[in-house]
Amino acid sequence: MPDHPAAGAVPAPTAEQKRIALQSFTKAKELLADGGFDYALQLLLTACRIDPANLYYRKQLRDTQKAKYGNNLRGSRFAFFTTPRWKAKLRVAKRNRDYLKALEYGEQVLCRNPWDQGAQMDMAEAFDALGLSDLAVYTLDQARQKYPKDATLNRALARQFEKRGDFQKAMVLWQMVRDTNPTDVEAQHKANDLAANSVIQKGGYEETAAGTKESPIIGRIEARAAEKADKLTRESGPLLTRIAADPTEPSLYLQLAAVYRRGGQEDRARAVLQQGLGPTGNAFQIQLELMELDLAPVRKNLEHAEARLRKMKEKARTAPDDDTATTTPAEEMTEAELAALRAKLVKEVNAREIDLFRVKADRYPNELNHRIELGTRLLKADRVDEAIAELQLARRDDRLKWRAALLLGMCFKKRNNWRLAQRNFEEGLTGVPDTEEAVKKELLFQLATGAAENGDLPRAIDLGHELANLDFSFKNIGKLLDEWNDRLQSA
Repeated sequence: MPDHPAAGAVPAPTAEQKRIALQSFTKAKELLADGGFDYALQLLLTACRIDPANLYYRKQLRDTQKAKYGNNLRGSRFAFFTTPRWKAKLRVAKRNRDYLKALEYGEQVLCRNPWDQGAQMDMAEAFDALGLSDLAVYTLDQARQKYPKDATLNRALARQFEKRGDFQKAMVLWQMVRDTNPTDVEAQHKANDLAANSVIQKGGYEETAAGTKESPIIGRIEARAAEKADKLTRESGPLLTRIAADPTEPSLYLQLAAVYRRGGQEDRARAVLQQGLGPTGNAFQIQLELMELDLAPVRKNLEHAEARLRKMKEKARTAPDDDTATTTPAEEMTEAELAALRAKLVKEVNAREIDLFRVKADRYPNELNHRIELGTRLLKADRVDEAIAELQLARRDDRLKWRAALLLGMCFKKRNNWRLAQRNFEEGLTGVPDTEEAVKKELLFQLATGAAENGDLPRAIDLGHELANLDFSFKNIGKLLDEWNDRLQSA
């Protein structure tokens, strides 16, 4: 494993290294059962050094470091004397951009004082530089356990959440910075821009950002209001009783998770589902629900990013000559940065949906609609050959044939095979229901433009006129018809 990986690139451990790391982790868990903290810590340090991107190993290491000192929030009584040399090495490694070494030195500090704020903030910077955003957030959140109202710490975590597109949590943290320091210009701007006050009041995020011994962001979210908590207790109580009586029934965990989700307690819903995996033998429906649950916040973050981008564009359009409208503090996201974040979130949502629909398609091979959904997302990700394979399977269902044909035509067009693309577009056009006028217009447009691109201008003009008869403004078909007529006359 290289000593100096580039920022944003953590070398993946080999299969043998993963085996050693897992063995170290497993042995550490066995030792912890007997109270053997020191040797367990060494084994966990080894696991984290071999596989630095593994959040699970890192969480176990942090929990063990805290447990060694009885969660006393101060660590060793001699930490003041034993940590300075490790802190100095950590700062040098970070300055030299040797981020993996920085993490190793940081863990040495935390083995002596797991609540050291400076070390955790330096480690969070190293994680961020290595592209390990989840670990950066986790590390800063752990620091907030002791320092929940520290403005520097909350500012760093707010920026992390904003970079990830998790605007709701960023709102809360910026508001806390503002409460701590009312004259902070950046916090004032962020709090106003993200409408923190209204979101906190509406969503009940005060408790999640208050900072407690139990991690407020990674852990569960407390009940938002007393009346909701009472309703939640009434609905969840009988299900908890039934689960205790029959822990192997998957539907009970699904029902309980649905209760928590309706109450806005996604973390508790996730915990219930994860709890149910073991007793139910990894029931497929529970695995599927966990995937859906993990996807939901990413979709929500995408909605927030798109809303902010629309707002920014509208502001620029309505006041293009107002210089003050475009000036922002140094930390404000520009339109380009927000667009890049949106693109990243779109890609992540699509990737997760590919995994989700692939699982559904494999589990239910006769429900070919899952193949359509999977093929659509594979095409969106430019995985064209994989998309073709899924869509050709979906085409076997006569009810889906016209949808599959449209998407297959798109796939073959991307592969520069107009002959197969044309064949599928024409097949889709003959089978599309009368109620699907939008699809019919798209098929006509694809056939017309494809014919024009491949030199068949008379055919393009005929199809273009058919489309223009349905909707003259569709994708500038009127203008295209004029261009094609001019080209045909010139020829």
